[in-house]
Amino acid sequence: MNDSVARIARASERRFGSAVAVPEGTSGLEVLAAMLEHRSQRRFTTRAVSDELLQLLFACAMSAPSKSDLQQADIIQVRDAALRERIAALLPDNPWVAAAPVLLVFCGNNRRTRQVAQWRGKTFANDHLDAFMNAAVDAGIVLMNFITAAEAVGLGCCPISSIRNHAQTVSDLLELPEWVFPLAGMCVGYPESAGAITPRLPLDVTIHTDRFSDAGVEAKVDAYDRRRHALLPYAKQRGVGRFGEAAFYGWSEDKARQYARPQRAGFGEFIRRKRFGLD
Repeated sequence: MNDSVARIARASERRFGSAVAVPEGTSGLEVLAAMLEHRSQRRFTTRAVSDELLQLLFACAMSAPSKSDLQQADIIQVRDAALRERIAALLPDNPWVAAAPVLLVFCGNNRRTRQVAQWRGKTFANDHLDAFMNAAVDAGIVLMNFITAAEAVGLGCCPISSIRNHAQTVSDLLELPEWVFPLAGMCVGYPESAGAITPRLPLDVTIHTDRFSDAGVEAKVDAYDRRRHALLPYAKQRGVGRFGEAAFYGWSEDKARQYARPQRAGFGEFIRRKRFGLD
């Protein structure tokens, strides 16, 4: 069997609980195998990532699709040690923010679009929720493009959504102007170990044909909980003081507990302060 085909079978079995078939004659199998083998990395060696390599990865990231060619994503590399320390102090549950060789912050940027309108004497007539969504989606696609490129050259990455827990503070530290907002941080470096493939929900839960359906989803999630627990059990339970110790602690219990308390309730207010209209 072709090595890439075998890798795809192993990775998809681990990821989704069943191996996906590879049609005969399919090209690009090495790339597909690497995508299926993706794993987040939180521990890195001390090996530095060169500026030249980062520039190459930035170019790959910014080659991502962009809504209407508006190009509404920016990346900030946090190189100043004091600035990195202040950001890391906001995220004590994420020690890799301080330890990773590279820290990036991916931003949505609707500012340039408005500037272009002003420079060319046109009215910006789309000051509503879609302006924010366009910039956020562009930044998210750029973020994933960066991860794909980084993993291709042997680097590991860990996105940091908890940057948004402190959106205003991070925005102030990075001097983000109106209509520019932090989407996520990113730790980057050479992985200390291979890491593990995180099992995901089976494809028959997340892939639909013609119409959305969640028929039988509760049983499928329960089965996923048990498959995932067998492969990659949680090291500890959330909110034991509030919810107690569960006899069985799976993905659905973890996520239910995670979202049983408010998170980022002020993010909408922050985005409005950035002067986005969200109607």
